Amino acid sequence: MERKNEAFAIWITGLPASGKSTITAALKVQLANRGVDAAVLESDVLRKVFAGDYNATGRETFYRQMAYIGALLVEHGVPVIFDATANRRAYRDRARHEIARFIEVYVDVPLATCRARDPKGIYRGAASGEATNVPGLQDPYEPPEAPDVVLLQGETPESDARQIIQKLTEKGYLK
Repeated sequence: MERKNEAFAIWITGLPASGKSTITAALKVQLANRGVDAAVLESDVLRKVFAGDYNATGRETFYRQMAYIGALLVEHGVPVIFDATANRRAYRDRARHEIARFIEVYVDVPLATCRARDPKGIYRGAASGEATNVPGLQDPYEPPEAPDVVLLQGETPESDARQIIQKLTEKGYLK
């Protein structure tokens, strides 16, 4: 069956508190304004449903599940925005391998800025010993080697979303 509008996936990655969720919200609005209803796969929400132990093995399983769900949605014509740190490149690369129409967006914000923002208390939890696997602190964060879009600190979420839209358009994923 041929589809009029083929779906695509966008993985927005960066350190915790880098602004991924805020950018995702702005992107969802801009896509909706173009008639595109994208599903957001937010790791914080899905982890509550799928993840038991969130150790190294648990993360591997969780991100494999997340990539599968995204690929399934795209296969059925639903555009997907992954809002997830996915601290290992391999997690994001799995999704890229499974989804042909895929872009990776790197929110490049310094760790010090993320620690200062800390809206969910992730870094405070690490400092107090409550959290033991925070990407960028106790667990490495592997930035993308060749992201499709790099978003730097200082832009507005709306401007960041426009950059993503521009890349989707350049690749022919949006008209």
